[in-house]
Amino acid sequence: MNTRKLSLASSRLALVAALGLAAGASPALADDAATADAAAQPAAEAGPEDDLHNRQTDATGEIIVSTAGLKELDLLAGTSVLDIADVQRDAVTGQIGDLLAKLPGVSATSFAPGSSRPVLRGQQGERVRVLVDGVGTADVSNTSVDHATTLEPITIERIEVLRGPAVLLYGSQAIGGAVNVVDKRIPVRMPDHDIHFDGFAGVDTASNLRTGAASLDVGVGPNLVAHIDGSWRKTGDIDIGGFQVAPELRADLLADAAEEQAEGELEEAAELREAANVRGTVPNTAMESWTINAGLGLILGESTFGASIGWYDTSYGVPTRPGAGHHHGEGEGEDETEGEGEENVTIGLRQFRADFKGDVYLGEGAFERLKLRVGYSDYTHTEFEGAEVGTVFDSTSIEARAELVQNTGGALRGSSGVQYTHRDFFAVGAEAYIPPNLTDQVALFTLQEWGTGPFQIEAAARAEFTKVKAQTLGIENDYDTFSGALGLVYEGIEGVRIGVNGSRVARAPSAEELFANGPHIATQAFEIGDPDLAIERAWGLEAYARGRIGKGTFGLTAYRQWFSNYIFLEETGAEEDDLPVFQYLQGDADFWGFEAEFSYPVIDTSSFRLLTDLGASYTEAELDDGTAIPRIPPLALIGALEAQTGPIDLRGEVQWFDKQDRVVGVETPTDSFTLVNAVASWRPLKDNRNVTVQLAADNIFDVVGRRHASFTKDFVPLIGRNFRASVRLSF
Repeated sequence: MNTRKLSLASSRLALVAALGLAAGASPALADDAATADAAAQPAAEAGPEDDLHNRQTDATGEIIVSTAGLKELDLLAGTSVLDIADVQRDAVTGQIGDLLAKLPGVSATSFAPGSSRPVLRGQQGERVRVLVDGVGTADVSNTSVDHATTLEPITIERIEVLRGPAVLLYGSQAIGGAVNVVDKRIPVRMPDHDIHFDGFAGVDTASNLRTGAASLDVGVGPNLVAHIDGSWRKTGDIDIGGFQVAPELRADLLADAAEEQAEGELEEAAELREAANVRGTVPNTAMESWTINAGLGLILGESTFGASIGWYDTSYGVPTRPGAGHHHGEGEGEDETEGEGEENVTIGLRQFRADFKGDVYLGEGAFERLKLRVGYSDYTHTEFEGAEVGTVFDSTSIEARAELVQNTGGALRGSSGVQYTHRDFFAVGAEAYIPPNLTDQVALFTLQEWGTGPFQIEAAARAEFTKVKAQTLGIENDYDTFSGALGLVYEGIEGVRIGVNGSRVARAPSAEELFANGPHIATQAFEIGDPDLAIERAWGLEAYARGRIGKGTFGLTAYRQWFSNYIFLEETGAEEDDLPVFQYLQGDADFWGFEAEFSYPVIDTSSFRLLTDLGASYTEAELDDGTAIPRIPPLALIGALEAQTGPIDLRGEVQWFDKQDRVVGVETPTDSFTLVNAVASWRPLKDNRNVTVQLAADNIFDVVGRRHASFTKDFVPLIGRNFRASVRLSF
């Protein structure tokens, strides 16, 4: 414990030192410097046309993303940007995974309403990074699907979903992609008036949701902005359209009930029948969360500096497999009928976070800007079994980045930087299946773009030096990895960009993959790591075309990744603590798929617009022996019609998900299903289109849908018919 306290103190000292170094790096700045560019203007200044079609993959090359400050970055070919209007329309739960699931190439883990992480191109966990303005969320959601991400979507400014080779700039853990959430806790511009207010409130019927959020930006003098925001969300157990358990599991439960009754075990038989016949709701899926953040921003001409502190607090239910006690589960597709009386399992999660951000204008020399970012987190996550404390996860971390952005006057454009990450992880309790461990990583990266004609060449590179140490085991592993990407883009067709990217990415194994050894109830498995795992590597190839067709836009991407030393969990056939044993192994693997989207105004007049949106995505993945990789989302299609007028928009959507029967081991297949949704938006104020009243209906036909990427799909289906009402204010 003394070692841990010393490590914690060192982390906090490192945070203070990093903040001091960042602040000291800023040069003297003139107060009369030019103002920041128009891309950073407040949302309240958006014109009417900005609300007509908020979510789309960029079709013209003008992708407004935070990466390196570049506005034309073809390596980010798979980028989609969502703003707060999209969040109001699509945030059925409070977790970011479910919010993004309508985007091509994106699914969600959907473990429970309180815990859902993004799945990008079939990848999840350690291969998808979730970021807050360029640095990690610093939670432990990557270690298990029952662990929530520490983000509240309704307090954000925009979300960037990044797929493709350039995400390696954020770390090799983004080998499948990254989700970057840009929030408002550190102000980067002065408000239009002395005070700017944003507010949100909403309710729904399927979970008895009550939620609200508010933020306030106040100008304190000519150059200083103070910010505060907070949110609250509370739900009950979710409503669903049919039986809680999937048909295969229900048949097993009823067969076991008949067996128990034949043996004279009437009470056990009754309990199993009751579990098999639960319908209309999923027990133990209620949640409650609240957040509060405060920050200061100093705006000095074209340079900005800021810092913030914040607190995230949530409690949510962890549904367990019907017919199995919390410590007596089986793998996917099986159940344990001799479980003892179940205690509801809930998770209480707390995170304190401190952040620093600097954007320093350097003038007209070789480098235009210096971007600084530091994030510190103190995280505690407690699993309760009834009223008893089961397992406590504790993680203290710091992540810091510094980027130099080149001036764009010549043919060569880009940025280079350094990144440092430290994580101190500790777990204690019955399910502490990962020993205490320390992870330290230093990385160097660069992204360069060259060319002014119809052809452009782009290159990215990242070197990482990673140390993973399990103190109690006396094991320390060091990994040196190098990743790179090279791209070619052609712009000879007006309004269209065509490109191809190649990449070679290397990822060091995580502490969980190396050192796991114990019962992991969330995945219904006893997990065993391997300290001798080698570096995971992947070749990648991606081709894309995007642009305009008349008044419409389109995007098409095809990709393939060839993995060597791909790390995966495989069932061994043994059993430990009444759980099937799964071990981390390595082998070659192959991922391929495509994403497509198309948007076109069928009718477009000065006062009325009828827009059609179409999207499709597909991923296939298998090991070198032809064995399917588990939890790969099936083919997904979405189609929508949206009628847009000045004050009122009406939108109808149809989502179709194919069956997925390419399964392995204890994984169960999922049936196809279709969701029909509708939303009506009213903007009552002519001079402020960011005041929106909205009514929405999700899953109108009360369909039972199960996401194949979810560990809990057999007993946690998607929310049933749901009517939502919300209001968003900004002035």
